[in-house]
Amino acid sequence: MGVDSSDGTEEPGWDVDPEDEQGAAVVAALGRQLRAWRESAGMRAADFGAAIQYGEDQVRKVESGKRIPRPEYLDRADEVLNAGGRISAMKADLEQVRYPKKVRDLAKLEARAVEIGSYGNHNIHGLLQTEDYARALFEMAQPPQSSEQVERGVAARLARQSIFERTPGPALSFVQEEVTLRRTIGGTMVLRGQLERLLELGKFRNVAVQVMPTACADHAGMGGRIQVLKFGDGTAVGRSEGIFYGRPVTDPKHLQILDLRYGTIRAQALSPRESLAFIETLLGET
Repeated sequence: MGVDSSDGTEEPGWDVDPEDEQGAAVVAALGRQLRAWRESAGMRAADFGAAIQYGEDQVRKVESGKRIPRPEYLDRADEVLNAGGRISAMKADLEQVRYPKKVRDLAKLEARAVEIGSYGNHNIHGLLQTEDYARALFEMAQPPQSSEQVERGVAARLARQSIFERTPGPALSFVQEEVTLRRTIGGTMVLRGQLERLLELGKFRNVAVQVMPTACADHAGMGGRIQVLKFGDGTAVGRSEGIFYGRPVTDPKHLQILDLRYGTIRAQALSPRESLAFIETLLGET
């Protein structure tokens, strides 16, 4: 088998974000450990790279903390250096920083939340997306992303969906604009899979999926997307495109406004039961 001169870490999606101090520190520490293992084995970077089927340049970039190694890089290194699983175990640390910082920050908030409310008017909420639907969204981004960036984004989005496995689960409420259920993102079959996923999640006792009909004459969500996350200690964070400059807010007075808007949107939308029936009808028409 030939040597992979890039291992994929040359792609922008595997760069270390210099503004992500936590991520950069983890990758740098991991790189130092890899170098120590290699040197203890008496291997030069070039020989080690050939042994694990990666280029010498990439080995040096990983060891200097400039690139994020893929999981398979660590598995091959573990085998070649006879580490007995200790290098492969580093994947757990890498898992914490392999995604962009803004995604990790959002995932941490979602993991703490006891209640999440979201109104979406452009596409299906990330927590509800299927893998194919998410990939289609990333692939249509402008400017275009590399294949590695797309796959990294998809993996990060799907990782957040572990929220549905929490026990006890948080109370999750989603109001989706009707157009988001009709737009054939990724094609008809991708949309069908997405509608089926909504029907599946909508049956969870802690999940409410509602549809805001296009024909609804009264609509409190004309200002754009809204999201509110509430935590067990009574604090919360919210955000809306149409108010407070689109920035996250924690001030109780600001949150009260977002709560009012979202509560009104939920009241104007179809009930959860009506919404699931509506989605089943759409699925039959798709």
